[in-house]
Amino acid sequence: MPRAVAPPPSGEFEVRLMKPFSGAPTHTVEVIGEPNRSASIKIINHHGSNTNEKKGDVPADDVQELLRLVERLRGYPSNPEKDIYGANVKIEYNTFEIQWASDDSDSVADVIKEIAQEQKDEFKDVADSIDALARTFAKKDSAV
Repeated sequence: MPRAVAPPPSGEFEVRLMKPFSGAPTHTVEVIGEPNRSASIKIINHHGSNTNEKKGDVPADDVQELLRLVERLRGYPSNPEKDIYGANVKIEYNTFEIQWASDDSDSVADVIKEIAQEQKDEFKDVADSIDALARTFAKKDSAV
């Protein structure tokens, strides 16, 4: 089922990672930009009522690599209630043409009893890559 959020303007993308899969997020990474250009990245860590936010810029080459990785998740099953990939993380990928999230409502996922280990590994690799991108480029303190 398509996401109910408005897509970003034509040519822009947004990639978001949130931990944990269910409940209030304790860790969020957001990457917003346009393909073939640098993008802005923000990492937010929630510690109770305290929030630590860092931001930075991702070079165009790394943006292209991120988009190649996230694009591989397109068409993967999703489930709003169950962490079907076992990574305890949600990933969202939004462009003008594509709106996909690992916690979307997906009738296919309701039928699938077990996700292939290859898909689980791929999902975890993409999540780890998004986190690594944030650790590498989101270094500047941001006013919260």
